[in-house]
Amino acid sequence: MRRPNIIFVCSKNQWRSPSAEAIYRNDDRVSVRSRGTVRSAVQTLRSSDIAWADAILVMEDKHRKRILADFPGESELMPVYVLDIPDDYQFMDDELVTLVRSAVEPIIEKLLSS
Repeated sequence: MRRPNIIFVCSKNQWRSPSAEAIYRNDDRVSVRSRGTVRSAVQTLRSSDIAWADAILVMEDKHRKRILADFPGESELMPVYVLDIPDDYQFMDDELVTLVRSAVEPIIEKLLSS
């Protein structure tokens, strides 16, 4: 079975989504990337990222809305999961790591079973 491709998305691709990418980078179950929704992001989400992905995991609902608005054709049939992780953490903060793992694990299990 092919590993699902997952993109983690936050606003600036500075703390939350790069932390999620780092947590799952060496996980044999998935392939991961991280991107941001704003122009000043370290790495900005592009159409090619959406084409690569099997699922998009966003930190907040505003990121989901931004993706749907900016990429209406590409994201229409793409599963977008909202993790509900606020922008209150620095890169790899212990609490952030715990929140990411608890939110992402059920999604990975769902992707692997489908």
